Amino acid sequence: MAALLRTHGLAPRKSLGQNFLTDPAILRRIVEAAELPPQAEVLEIGPGLGSLTRVLAQVARRVVAVELDHTLIPLLEEVVAPYGNVEVLHGDILKFNPAQLMPAAGYFVVANIPYYITSAVMRHLLEAPVRPQRVVLTVQREVAQRICAVPGEMSLLALSVQVYGTPHIAMRIPAGAFYPPPKVDSAVVRVDLSPQPRIPAGRLEIFFRLIRAGFSQKRKTLRNALSGGLGWTGARTEALLQQAGIDPNRRAESLALEEWASLVEAYEQLEGGAEKES
Repeated sequence: MAALLRTHGLAPRKSLGQNFLTDPAILRRIVEAAELPPQAEVLEIGPGLGSLTRVLAQVARRVVAVELDHTLIPLLEEVVAPYGNVEVLHGDILKFNPAQLMPAAGYFVVANIPYYITSAVMRHLLEAPVRPQRVVLTVQREVAQRICAVPGEMSLLALSVQVYGTPHIAMRIPAGAFYPPPKVDSAVVRVDLSPQPRIPAGRLEIFFRLIRAGFSQKRKTLRNALSGGLGWTGARTEALLQQAGIDPNRRAESLALEEWASLVEAYEQLEGGAEKES
């Protein structure tokens, strides 16, 4: 890998979070974890030197690889040249509409992404009108654990992902499998998306407003965190929580997704009642 970069006069760019995954066995296991059907259309983010791209090309019908670093494009095109089912695009995935890249919902995302954009990429893909059916990402191990959290350890990231699908950690990856080796442990997280979000689409805006408020002051009780985040009086927030059947003294990380759904419903009823009174 180092020799390939030197041949092209290149080096990993720390500013772009470039840690290239090089272990062939691990690359195969990542693709196996994705369980791609023969007709799969795959979006790869940050293909880098094309190591994962080549493995994907051998099992998928079509691979669209989006690379931000323009200096890697010639090298990447050279590596994937033998595969007629790979399309290399230069650009920022966060500025692409997924619908421009994939013709319909039900595609797959398989990628080793720069760790600093994990949350943004997840949000961009899961909130898009045209969504994938499965996302398999190599991420920082700690972030993978947060995504897969259970009540008691929930986070804004966990809820933002789990409202759309079911995540689990498919495998862990040692630092030595990368060039250069990252300073953090890595893991592959797989998210199987539900046909519809677990909160009705029309209520998602309220859901995100509530969870952002709830986690805005993590050390505070829900009563205080929601009051501060929503700009409500304590009495009004307490009425909301009681309507949802939730103890105001609990903290945001203790609530299951189903309880947030109850909170969303209570919010709608409370706001609807306030509108009628006015």
